[in-house]
Amino acid sequence: MESAFSTADLSAIWLTFKLAAVVTIILLLVGTPIAWWLARTRSWWKGPVSAAVALPIVLPPTVIGFYLLVAMGPSGPLGHLTQFFGMGLLPFTFSGLVVASVFYSLPFVVQPLQNAFEAIPERALETAATLRASALDTFFSVVLPLAKPGFLTASVLGFAHTVGEFGVVLMIGGNIPNQTRVVSVQIYDHVEAMEYAQAHWLSAGMLLFAFLLLLPLYTFGSKGRRK
Repeated sequence: MESAFSTADLSAIWLTFKLAAVVTIILLLVGTPIAWWLARTRSWWKGPVSAAVALPIVLPPTVIGFYLLVAMGPSGPLGHLTQFFGMGLLPFTFSGLVVASVFYSLPFVVQPLQNAFEAIPERALETAATLRASALDTFFSVVLPLAKPGFLTASVLGFAHTVGEFGVVLMIGGNIPNQTRVVSVQIYDHVEAMEYAQAHWLSAGMLLFAFLLLLPLYTFGSKGRRK
């Protein structure tokens, strides 16, 4: 029996999940300190930083992709930096997709983490302080366990949003087989070629995956919040 997915489809699926996994790990490492600062600070900068983090939610992906393409290009600041360190240029590479995806999915990780941090009772932090726990010890021993649901939500949303990207990855990565052609671009190629059966299989697979990924989050997550 012939497989519903071609070799090119399977390659795009593998590349998509590889991209989403790498981006999610980076987002958790980068987004956690940003979210913690936003949750705790009273600085005037909280408003502008929050707005900057949330920009990908409202901006068209092509706008973000365009400015990232300029920044990563040979005349852009990121382009100068990567060339200085001997990394070459990032556009139309997997590394470029990672950088673009981190920017584009940042609010989907930072905002759930910020909400989780803000929900931690002040009394828990004060108790740790009275026991002379260091800031680092308090964060790992008190904050992280209490914010575990927020980390789960952030991980799922960051991963799912990266999987579903199209405009940004197309502008930054182009359409290079086995290097930058992710599932969303592969579906677009099938539709352009009027290969609707192949487009249907990929689209239906992504629809089912997204539903199964989000279902536990909104089923068990809502029960946990009520408790």
